[in-house]
Amino acid sequence: MKRSTPPLPVPFLMIIGIVAISFSSIFIKWSAAPASVQGMYRLLFTSILMLPFARPYSGAVFALRRKDWIMLVSSGVMLALHFLLWMGSLKYTSVASSTMIMALEPVFIMLGAYFLFKEKTALSSILAMSIAIAGVMFIGWGDVGISADNLKGDLLSVGGTAAVAVHMLIGQKVVVRMPSYLYSLIVFISAALVFAIYNVAMGIPFFAYPPREWGIFLLLAVVPTVFGHILFNWLLQYVSATTVSMNILGEPVGASILAYLLLGEQLTGLQWAGSLLVMGGLCAYLYSGHRKSKELNVVLDNAS
Repeated sequence: MKRSTPPLPVPFLMIIGIVAISFSSIFIKWSAAPASVQGMYRLLFTSILMLPFARPYSGAVFALRRKDWIMLVSSGVMLALHFLLWMGSLKYTSVASSTMIMALEPVFIMLGAYFLFKEKTALSSILAMSIAIAGVMFIGWGDVGISADNLKGDLLSVGGTAAVAVHMLIGQKVVVRMPSYLYSLIVFISAALVFAIYNVAMGIPFFAYPPREWGIFLLLAVVPTVFGHILFNWLLQYVSATTVSMNILGEPVGASILAYLLLGEQLTGLQWAGSLLVMGGLCAYLYSGHRKSKELNVVLDNAS
């Protein structure tokens, strides 16, 4: 049951969250550190910030089964892979292209749910997904006209989106048996450890970075994670998941505006066309999911 109202208006809080997550790409672009180092410290610092509030959930740790731990670590591995690929993509392609492709996360989740769990999808959702995927193809086509590196960045972003979709599908199965806060904390720590192992294996230094880089690592943990993703999770007690998911559409818009103002990035005509198709397809997809949710609620109300 949703609570009535939060301490501040929901639209105001959602705007804060959208602006916060939109800065993620900007911070990554500003940093000269390898993507694996950025990801490691982002997750490590976020975990440290979360630990003081984890005590009420300590008892739930001992109730976890071996299967749960395997799923948690697997989710952490996929989250690390997501950050490695998506953060790496920003070294090659524009903020607009990378974040627009990342916005396809719900579509990848739908595909994963079908292939892994045989969950059926309405025809309207499939059509909307097709429009969004066509938009990504336009973005990639536009990036080819700029350089091969831009297309490489687009492909890395696609891989990162697929990885985060698997991470979310695993979480969907695990979080029903444990508090979501504990799930997030364990997965963040697991992903940070995966990054640490990767950096050791690749010979990437942990500490040889100037103060400016450490400031960016901390900003990545505080701004897009605490004031973005964690804020959105907290808002779920006041509004529906469909409403919160609309923020997926806000990030590429906000990030593109910030990239234009702070990085001087501009879009080509094909990229604009692709972006409009992605946004239109996602709007249709999310609307289809919202309508399906409302129809289900009507059926449940009639059965009670």
